[in-house]
Amino acid sequence: MTKLAAGSVHASRFHSSHFVLCCLAFGGITFTADAQEWKPEKNVEIVVSSGAGGAADRSARTIQRFLQEVSGIPSVSVVNKPGGGGTLAWSSLNQHPGDGHYISTLNTALVTNQIIGLSTLRYQDVTPLNILMHEYVAVWVRAESPVQSGKDLVARLKHDPSSVSFGISPARGNQNHIVLGMIARSAGIDPKTLKIVVYSSGGAGTTAALGGHVEVWAGTAGSARQHMQSGKIRVLGISSEQRQGGLFSKVPTFREQDIDAVYYAWRGFLGPRGLTDAQTAFWDRAFSGIVASPDWTAELEKNAWGREFKGAAATRKHLESEHLLLERILGDLGLVKR
Repeated sequence: MTKLAAGSVHASRFHSSHFVLCCLAFGGITFTADAQEWKPEKNVEIVVSSGAGGAADRSARTIQRFLQEVSGIPSVSVVNKPGGGGTLAWSSLNQHPGDGHYISTLNTALVTNQIIGLSTLRYQDVTPLNILMHEYVAVWVRAESPVQSGKDLVARLKHDPSSVSFGISPARGNQNHIVLGMIARSAGIDPKTLKIVVYSSGGAGTTAALGGHVEVWAGTAGSARQHMQSGKIRVLGISSEQRQGGLFSKVPTFREQDIDAVYYAWRGFLGPRGLTDAQTAFWDRAFSGIVASPDWTAELEKNAWGREFKGAAATRKHLESEHLLLERILGDLGLVKR
């Protein structure tokens, strides 16, 4: 079964026999002395591939807090560089080749941008560091919208595809766009006919959707939580294979509504091209320590993130397989330029 059936893809962990990962003491994360050939000598800059307030920004600022507790890191700052569906951030990262003091958020757009022709930057042009979690897509409307469910949305699209405006971020072809394309296919219409507005970040797009500038928003489940709790939105469906727990226990999956839209996106971090093995090993140890902590488990639950950790070596292999998978998915949805 392909990754489209998200429940069939089990979270995995990267293990290294060469390093003792970490020990946790007094809330801080420290390393053993084994083979520490490199460690940061100055501030570590996290470059966010979208604007403030979105899912990538939230993951970066969460990781900033954890990295500030890692022994050997002087300080950590976050810089947002939205544009080009992440390309601006990743290109700016490569202005510091071989410098392990710069890392950036990694997401599906790094692969999809290349496939659909939005960017010439390839996943082979950077240094993948890890995948930390996965996220499902929640599709929602304002509470006062007449659209009550995923089935209602499909009915509207069947009647008139141009009657519904959709918002996504930060680029076409990403996980949000993929799920909307699946919904369109379930309605029997060409995904290319959807009216889609692309925003620079989930924060900006959510604000626009709450203000009625687009009727339907597709974004990460974690980004919907706050507005679900306040009663401002109605979630029409979630792209998981099975119902989720907690706040989402009452939200039906699209599959429950006979809509074939099952997909999740992964998130992690990458470095510029040319990082050394020692630099990559440092970041493997740092992030392995983070995901082993109870505080990380709490963050997963808080943000509706699914546990899925892969270190640098496993992430490189994952990107190779994802490129093949996403070429098929995006081709089937008519999003690949021929």
